[in-house]
Amino acid sequence: MSSTKYIEEAADYLKQRGFKNPEVGIILGTGLGKIVENIEIESEVSYNHIPNFPTATVEFHKGKLIYGTLEGKKVVVMQGRFHVYEGYTLRDVTFPVRVMHLLGIKHLLVSNASGAINLNFKKGEIMLIDDHINLQGSSPLAFRGVEKMGERFADMSAPYDTEMNKKLELIASEKNITLHKGVYASVVGPQLETRAEYRYLKIIGADAVGMSTVPEVIVANHLKLPVSAVSVLTDECNPENLKPVDIADIIASAEQAEPDMITLFTELIKEL
Repeated sequence: MSSTKYIEEAADYLKQRGFKNPEVGIILGTGLGKIVENIEIESEVSYNHIPNFPTATVEFHKGKLIYGTLEGKKVVVMQGRFHVYEGYTLRDVTFPVRVMHLLGIKHLLVSNASGAINLNFKKGEIMLIDDHINLQGSSPLAFRGVEKMGERFADMSAPYDTEMNKKLELIASEKNITLHKGVYASVVGPQLETRAEYRYLKIIGADAVGMSTVPEVIVANHLKLPVSAVSVLTDECNPENLKPVDIADIIASAEQAEPDMITLFTELIKEL
């Protein structure tokens, strides 16, 4: 079976379960699931019921695809995402983006939890991703037959949609939300970085580091799907004063910043 067939099977299954013409796709990161409470849910399906879909293995990721109305728009939300560190391939990780695109989404919004490399950024604040560095060692487009799905040599000169990013910055200033702007570096994980790695990330121009998002953004660009992404900064990565990181603390920081992220996304969806 071609991977196109896999994507079509998953999309057909979801259409039968009421996932009709969603306009916006949303991918929720670690500790960032509460936006779902703002949605009038019409249908939800566990990942393990969707044909060919990977299954979430991280304990604090939910593992459900949710369809409903948010601010008058039909949305499809990934509550729980996939990571390379769980043993998935980059094609597995990005499979849901291709499925959501086939369902009809016109915009993609992505959130993640990440560590602040830029020490002017503080824990509990939010960063709008302006650009990224892919340190995951491969590409979700590196497979035979990719040209059947879009341009093999996808242009990445402006991977994040300028128009949506401008709107997010405007919303942040109107709502008094601190919204930094910077470069996100995506690593494999799951181990956190050493002091030397944090120094290296700073030298190469990263403002924040995480273990997701970049593969989905590459595929969105391959599909010519406008995408914006925000990082909730859950820890400060100062190599000169590095303390052991507690995952419970990361989740708590994500939850603290989550209301601001929800405001940004809901207000943006209103305007799309």
